[in-house]
Amino acid sequence: MDDSLFGNVKVFKDHFEVSTPTADRLQKKNPTPTSQSKIDCPLRSQNRSSSRRKLMKAASMLNLFNLPGLPWGSGGQDKVELTAVQVESLRTEIVDLEEREAHLKAQLEQIDEILRSARLAGYLYIRTRWTALPGEPPPLDDAEIDDWLPRFLVLHGPCIFFYLRSTDFSPQDSTLLSDIVEVGPLPSFVREDEETRYPFYMLTRQGLRFECSSPSQIQVDAWLTALRIDCKLMPETTTKPQDLSNS
Repeated sequence: MDDSLFGNVKVFKDHFEVSTPTADRLQKKNPTPTSQSKIDCPLRSQNRSSSRRKLMKAASMLNLFNLPGLPWGSGGQDKVELTAVQVESLRTEIVDLEEREAHLKAQLEQIDEILRSARLAGYLYIRTRWTALPGEPPPLDDAEIDDWLPRFLVLHGPCIFFYLRSTDFSPQDSTLLSDIVEVGPLPSFVREDEETRYPFYMLTRQGLRFECSSPSQIQVDAWLTALRIDCKLMPETTTKPQDLSNS
């Protein structure tokens, strides 16, 4: 009896054997190093071109911040060679920048201290006038003279300090509150640029009259209120007392 026959079923040997991979199939699955390098070469070239463009762009941006006498490399240069003179110049500029940074920091601390400790502070336009002494003719009307100068006023302790700028360490002038004998508002006026100014005045016992103005009515009211309180001055009455004899 034939072994390949099982009943009515005939079995063919080696028909269902696993086929081994051929050389062509292995070559397709695993490309040769030569073909792989052909694939990687354009990618590497593209990456190098992109890196070179980024480097040139960064160098061009550095040229915007170029310090005098310090050339930044461009066009793919790897390093920058500086002469002794350029190095010394760069050191001097760094020292100057550090000194300026320290000065600005001190100014900020000064402003912070003023704003924390002062009762009132702000920019006002100032001009000064002297009252006429007894026997002198009255001063001329100089309302049309535009000699208002911006000053930074600080109401601190027993004094009013006049600074040229808020960042100055020392005031240009000062006045004791005890010397101020009168404060009050003045009529508003319009400047040539059509800006309305609201003025007020401070009169000292020496006859010196400070006239101050501001485009803000609120700022002027704040100064008048603070001065009247600190100088112990009663506000001016705006209405006349009623005549009780006729009631």
